[in-house]
Amino acid sequence: MTSSHFSPPPRINSGHDLRAGAAAPENFTGRNFLRRSSLRVAGPVCFWMMLAILLIPAAGHAYSESERTRWKPVAVAQVKLDDKTPLAFNVYRPEKKKDSHFVLVLLGRRYIELDIKARVAYTVPLADLHKNGNDLESDNFAVPTRLLASSDWSVRDVGPAEQIKLTLGDYGRLLQVDLPHPPDMRAFY
Repeated sequence: MTSSHFSPPPRINSGHDLRAGAAAPENFTGRNFLRRSSLRVAGPVCFWMMLAILLIPAAGHAYSESERTRWKPVAVAQVKLDDKTPLAFNVYRPEKKKDSHFVLVLLGRRYIELDIKARVAYTVPLADLHKNGNDLESDNFAVPTRLLASSDWSVRDVGPAEQIKLTLGDYGRLLQVDLPHPPDMRAFY
């Protein structure tokens, strides 16, 4: 007798292309079954946990954007409308340094918020401002529905002050705001 090498019959593809070895009975018992079922559960759980981790800081950021802004008056600011000082004016800056590119200007009975960085102006309803001593408190006015037509913006440093010039679209007049630079206190540190 000669030894013959016996090989199993070739596998016939029945049209159902299951993963290799998925139908084998040894995959439904013991460690392989537990390993595969735990991976099927762990994948979605990890996905939802990562999504929650990413959304928590975003929710906190949305909350911080809805915070109220506290406006402090600028004592020695100057305002001119067509090179004339208005009868009633005042200038306010936000208390927080991260919002230092905003300026709130009172012209008579009208408040205008200027965004120096974006070079846009917003109209401010009086009902949205709340007086707190000399300060004002408000929500965020920088929304597209309150956009005020303005043009010919120029922001420049003029020695002891920062000068903002723009033409107001509804007045058709040149508004100039001079904001003093904060004193340099580095010599005292």
